[in-house]
Amino acid sequence: MSKLGDLGAKLYRGEVGYDFVGKRFLWYGVSILITITAIVALAVQGLNMGIEFKGGAVFTTPKTAVSVAKATEAAEKASGHDAIVQELGTGGLRIQISGVDTDAATGVKKVLATDLKVTEADINADLVGPSWGEQIANKAWTGLGIFMVLVVIYLAIAFEWRMAVAALIALIHDLTITVGVYALVGFEVTPGTVIGLLTILGYSLYDTVVVFDGLKEGSKDITKQTRWTYSEVANRSINGTLVRSINTTVVALLPVAALLFIGGGFLGAGMLNDISLSLFVGLAAGAYSSIFIATPLVVDLKEREPAMKALKKRVLAKRAAAAAKGESPDDGYASEDEPQVVAQGRQGRRR
Repeated sequence: MSKLGDLGAKLYRGEVGYDFVGKRFLWYGVSILITITAIVALAVQGLNMGIEFKGGAVFTTPKTAVSVAKATEAAEKASGHDAIVQELGTGGLRIQISGVDTDAATGVKKVLATDLKVTEADINADLVGPSWGEQIANKAWTGLGIFMVLVVIYLAIAFEWRMAVAALIALIHDLTITVGVYALVGFEVTPGTVIGLLTILGYSLYDTVVVFDGLKEGSKDITKQTRWTYSEVANRSINGTLVRSINTTVVALLPVAALLFIGGGFLGAGMLNDISLSLFVGLAAGAYSSIFIATPLVVDLKEREPAMKALKKRVLAKRAAAAAKGESPDDGYASEDEPQVVAQGRQGRRR
């Protein structure tokens, strides 16, 4: 067995572990700091909305010897707006200019034909109205709202309302960070970005549900024993799925990183950036929130219950009694007729 596999087995059996729940206020502080940074970036710099949302024109030229830099200069001079120029595999150029209406597009096309030394008739011009982008944005917000409502309803039925609330907060956390990163780096927001954002919500939810499922099984009949508190069971559930979460996240991030850094960076395929950045940041944030945010939040909400408070008092009292007798910490936590909560849950999963 590999070292990682051996570590995963030990984490699963509870032989080793990290106190994620015990240090939850540290993770809350880190998340609040990151979220505030994202919100400030969004408020100060704003998002670089693509042509699909602002409206404008896209010109596609035939093969030309003019460089991207010179074409950008010519397009901005002709239109008076910022231009994004990309070289196509055919040797032609794709010139995207925001804020250009139908009348202005005709004049820009003529200037581009002259400066790029191509025939005006060979330049293809596509105009995009801002109303189309507004419709896309409204549909995206509607889809996001419906998704959030369905998630809360499902988790409340399948698990409990506390887990639904924690999962919703984690999803909002992931969205805020991802959108904030777009504001910081200035990448263009396109319909591909929206697709990427909706995709990461599903992945983040999957990771969270895996941990919640282990917690649900592990905490079954928890008040009938005096070995573990709810927070300790939650911490064991996180550790039990930790290696799985790391493996799935790394496997998912590798192809996305290839799109972002190789496709968008080295090869210059800028159109890949809009979706790959949202996927890369969102996947990483989703894995983080499922471990460091969602489950600790459930613990904070759950341990407010009188039954969980009473359980914690019984567990601590029994441990204090065991310590007074000079017994080891693993002795005396549970009597022979008390259920072994976490062990039962894991045996159920193996079946």
